[in-house]
Amino acid sequence: MNAPVIIRELEWPGLVQADGRRWHYLDTAATAQKPQAVIEATVNAMGRDYATVHRGVYARSAEMTLAYEAARRKVAGFIGGAESEVVFTRGATEAINLVAATWGVTQLKAGDRILLSTLEHHSNIVPWQLHCVSRGVAIDVCPLTEDGRIDLDAAEAMLTPAHKLVAFAHVSNVLGSVLDVPRAVALAHGVGAKILLDGCQAVPRLPVDVAAMDCDFYVFSAHKLYGPTGIGALWAKAELLDAMPPWQGGGAMIDKVSFAGTTYAPPPQRFEAGTPAIIEAIGLAAAIDYVEAIGVAKIHTHEVALVRQLRDELGKINSLRLYGPEDSAGIVSFALDGVHPHDLGTILDEEGVAIRAGHHCAQPLMEYLGLPATARASFGIYNDESDIAALLRGIDRTMRIFG
Repeated sequence: MNAPVIIRELEWPGLVQADGRRWHYLDTAATAQKPQAVIEATVNAMGRDYATVHRGVYARSAEMTLAYEAARRKVAGFIGGAESEVVFTRGATEAINLVAATWGVTQLKAGDRILLSTLEHHSNIVPWQLHCVSRGVAIDVCPLTEDGRIDLDAAEAMLTPAHKLVAFAHVSNVLGSVLDVPRAVALAHGVGAKILLDGCQAVPRLPVDVAAMDCDFYVFSAHKLYGPTGIGALWAKAELLDAMPPWQGGGAMIDKVSFAGTTYAPPPQRFEAGTPAIIEAIGLAAAIDYVEAIGVAKIHTHEVALVRQLRDELGKINSLRLYGPEDSAGIVSFALDGVHPHDLGTILDEEGVAIRAGHHCAQPLMEYLGLPATARASFGIYNDESDIAALLRGIDRTMRIFG
């Protein structure tokens, strides 16, 4: 039996429906439910412990500043980086936009090229189009293997010295396919390119060590890691951050301001203009504590077992098509013949089952698959076999409704 990693339901108030029944939540890839420890940390930060950071000379402000910067150290330790290399952002989307608008605008010129892949989230496509294509930078798209992985053989054939950046998802948010990071990094560096990894789906599921990976940029969002919305992180090598100009102006990111000219703080403060997301940073630190207490490797093993069981069961349905590799990380995408994923999602909701139905902010991938949308079930710490059973009952009911 695949018991949930955490079995105390009171730890997950979001998984209890109004009538007291369990909510079978299978949309963790979109956003994770929050454990009580994270909720309490944010409530205390907003109430009992609240004060601004970096500015106040009174005790509580100093204490909150220490807690805020401790959260930065927590993030750095969790992904294997240095504290001075971690920039707090509103999420992975803002982190990628930050890189595109600073490093991209200053380091990329007309004739340079960026390599993305077919399975990228819109947040790893649009920022490069907005900030770089208008300046004459070209984007190339790496295809996928038959089972839905980024085709690194194709990437190797495509890469040239004109490529200055490779930006890939560490784990696909639709297919759950895991990037061969060592090879991808080696290929990028082999032609002198930098590499950015979108770690949104990887950080909650896989051990991450950016120093060992030797990537140049790594981004993730807290809300997929059982933390709050509104905060995420950019990690970048120190020498890259040092060379990147500010991208927003205001308080906290300055050294000295005068009308004659302004000088800027060193990284990471240079990229954190204004009052930061104090409460959210405290919540992110609590989420990391929670995950580390369980162990990311244990979480991954748990999710792999659930993926295997669900794919085995779904594979028995003749009218259902599965997408992505057999060993996908916590994510299973599928389609029922003759049933739009939105209809399936609506019927499942009536059964107390929550999945994601749509293009998953990956429209180029949907076009590649020849589909308008897929249904996606994604697992988290709190899922177990009862969630799979509920999903299968809902699919069976859907098939009977649609004949």
